[in-house]
Amino acid sequence: MKIRYFLPALILLLFPPVQFCYAQESKASGKAMPENFRKFNLPSLGENVFVFDPSMNMKDIQIVIDTVFARQSARRSEFSTNRYALLFKPGKYDLDIKVDYYMQVMGLGESPEDVVIKGAVRSNTMHGNSVLTNFWRSVENLTVIPAENSTMVWGVSQAAPLRRVHIKGNLQLFDKGYASGGFLADSKVDGTVTSGPQQQWFTRNSDMGKWDGGNWNMMFVGVNGAPAENWPELPYTTIKETPFVREKPFLVFDGTGFIVKVPQLKKNSIGPDWVSGIKSEKTLSIAKFYIAKPGIDNAETMNSALKKGKHLLITPGRYFLDKSLKVTKPGTVVMGIGMATLIPENGNAAIEISDVDGVTICGLTLDAGKVFSKELFVAGNPGSRKPHTSNPLYLYDIFFRVGGPAEGSAGACMVINSRDVVVDHIWLWRADHGNGVGWDKNRAANGLIVNGDNVTIYGLFNEHFQEYQTLWNGNNGRVYFYQSEMPYDPPTVDSWKHDGIYGYASYKVSDNVKNHEAWGIGIYNVFYDAPVIVDNAIETPVHLEDKIHNKIIFWLNGNKESVVKSIINGKGGPVNATTRKATMK
Repeated sequence: MKIRYFLPALILLLFPPVQFCYAQESKASGKAMPENFRKFNLPSLGENVFVFDPSMNMKDIQIVIDTVFARQSARRSEFSTNRYALLFKPGKYDLDIKVDYYMQVMGLGESPEDVVIKGAVRSNTMHGNSVLTNFWRSVENLTVIPAENSTMVWGVSQAAPLRRVHIKGNLQLFDKGYASGGFLADSKVDGTVTSGPQQQWFTRNSDMGKWDGGNWNMMFVGVNGAPAENWPELPYTTIKETPFVREKPFLVFDGTGFIVKVPQLKKNSIGPDWVSGIKSEKTLSIAKFYIAKPGIDNAETMNSALKKGKHLLITPGRYFLDKSLKVTKPGTVVMGIGMATLIPENGNAAIEISDVDGVTICGLTLDAGKVFSKELFVAGNPGSRKPHTSNPLYLYDIFFRVGGPAEGSAGACMVINSRDVVVDHIWLWRADHGNGVGWDKNRAANGLIVNGDNVTIYGLFNEHFQEYQTLWNGNNGRVYFYQSEMPYDPPTVDSWKHDGIYGYASYKVSDNVKNHEAWGIGIYNVFYDAPVIVDNAIETPVHLEDKIHNKIIFWLNGNKESVVKSIINGKGGPVNATTRKATMK
């Protein structure tokens, strides 16, 4: 189903930006890379990983980058089956690195300043007249010296993180047209970060010279140079310190081979690790990892490695799993690179984690399979009560899709049963465009269900599910930044009602929860097919209403009779075709 955005030009001029999307078919290039590109591959990492050295000819490296980009930026590449990682050993490079779908660009130094790209690392408008579908790409652990206007252009929306990056110049978070959401962490921008038409953005533990701009919901946690909070007059939520976090593990080439650095847990922190001189907690030899490759590995081989106590490095590609990957040993690291994608085949989950200490999962995309799965990702067993305060479970850059690439359905994308879990950037997406899309096709009730206590999330993006987008049942939960669109496609008013209540709140904290707190909550609606009524965008127990800080709801587009009647528990709002925006502190 194609998404319908029929806004006249006049409305575009009069009202704030509206999110646009494009339906694209799932087609891969199918062509093998040129034979002479093999010299940039390492047998241990497979043909979808290119490893560059500063002693190599820059023109040869540029040809590889341009070839990958051409394949990944083609008209139907949004749901391509190709996946690539571009890895740079320490040194200086003169390159123009254009980044598009399913491309990850990574430096291999112990510090971002060990790999220097002079020229450009950029994500531009390639599809339509905006970057609203610039998803599934990332840049990590390098320094950029931008040549053009001393500005790095990173025009993206969801699932496109910048981590551990030093930009010796300015950073522009848009290109042509509108942009909708992004994530920046553990980074330094010497100049100005300009948001322009970027609708919302989350920044954590970074340094910046200055921030300029803001539309709906911009949040900063532990950021030097962040703008002062003045909500709702200005769309900024600013928290001085990050309460506790461990930065994402990263891959390093130390001159003889690959290692994985696992940063240490830090509390009440400001700015990036590597500027502060914080050393990694531990170093893992690549020999301790089982390296999975597409077309070779499956659930059986990866589970066998996990049982033997190996960590997993999952290289770029798609992995169809007839059984769940079962992470049972404390301290296990499962690291995906190049947007590695897991797809359950038999109604199983893709990943199940036992209730153990110190597990780390990062850099994975999970697609729902054609056979309905109750959950796609499960952390801990139901009823888990074991504390993990001193060694939490950490989840980084995990992206879910129900429909879009292909037909799929699930009950919920992520279910967290364990206590003491920290999530650092997730996007849970029931597709509004692409393949297998429709109210009765890509069925999915919830994006996220949290049953465990003491769960903290930095950067929660959760959209288009058919009941509660987020359902929080555990105590002492904390969320820093929330971006959510309600489903576009309820076919009738009655199809989106329950228990005498019109619609489903996007953010639901259950009635039995005693303690919960959240900051920077943005919820948006586009109901095309019916005059949908939603009683509350947010529902919490009454005693927690004042613990949900800096809230915005926005009527973007759709049926002119549709309405969201309140922000939280009957208070604030409404929003409709004539009053499109409502805010509360």
